Amino acid sequence: MRALLVANPSATTTDERRRDVLVRALASELEIEAVTTEYRGHAIELAYKARAEGVELVIALGGDGTVNEVVNGLLADGPDPGGPALAVVPGGGTNVFARTLGLANDPFEAVGQLLAALRERRRRVIGLGRADDRYFTFCAGLGIDAELMRRVEQRRAEGHRPSAWLYVREGLRQFFFATDRRHPSITLERPGRPPVQGLFLTVVANTAPATYLGPRPISPCPDASYDTGLDVFGMTSLRIMPVAWHAAHLLLDRRRPPRGRSVVLLHDEPEFTVSSERPIALQVDGEALGEFTRVRFVSVPRSLSVIV
Repeated sequence: MRALLVANPSATTTDERRRDVLVRALASELEIEAVTTEYRGHAIELAYKARAEGVELVIALGGDGTVNEVVNGLLADGPDPGGPALAVVPGGGTNVFARTLGLANDPFEAVGQLLAALRERRRRVIGLGRADDRYFTFCAGLGIDAELMRRVEQRRAEGHRPSAWLYVREGLRQFFFATDRRHPSITLERPGRPPVQGLFLTVVANTAPATYLGPRPISPCPDASYDTGLDVFGMTSLRIMPVAWHAAHLLLDRRRPPRGRSVVLLHDEPEFTVSSERPIALQVDGEALGEFTRVRFVSVPRSLSVIV
């Protein structure tokens, strides 16, 4: 099987020596070529070229941002479950997508799982979400979660390593000193349904968990699945007590979603549009994409073949 390994040299838990060891292990089962990304968006170009050249398997070695770019390259001309399959070797700080598929967080253990799956010809076809023209695997969001991702990216550019403490610290700073907690600007619209107005944030989940805080999974939409449409968690209040209550619930109870007067929950939605009265931050799979005033979300069933 012809395979391309796309490696992010800035991945948190891998270096050149480790990458070489991983490539040699994969070469025992694959006719593999390894390339290293050189700039943001490069993995999209590499995966798109691999699909055009008939490569059968593209392996993303890196974090969720690398995986997201590879997915968008593979699907640049539209979903094709019969096209190149995706495999993931986690190398980032969080690795949400890999962990939702049951892969080990350690890259060497994950390669062992991948080799076993290749020998046994195991694969799964999953559904994805799309925010305008950008596919996402596990989660997207507008509002404070995207503002947090932007802050964390800025800190990483300054040399800070990603960690649970970094996310907590920057999340508290964003909540108390930067986010507008008085004037909700978001409206969610669904075809044939009344609009949901007065939202401060919307988290769009394609699976559960939506993220991790260190080893702890966070699932605002625990019923979300790669086999259903999109789920939504929204809040109409950012007052301190409701937010603290819901945050504690998310940390302590993974089976049930938060509920209350300030919470909006939607399940298995095929499509909807989120608009904002002012530009608001958007993130997909933990990557900040900038600010938008209108984003259309669509569920794309059975769109990607994954080796698991």
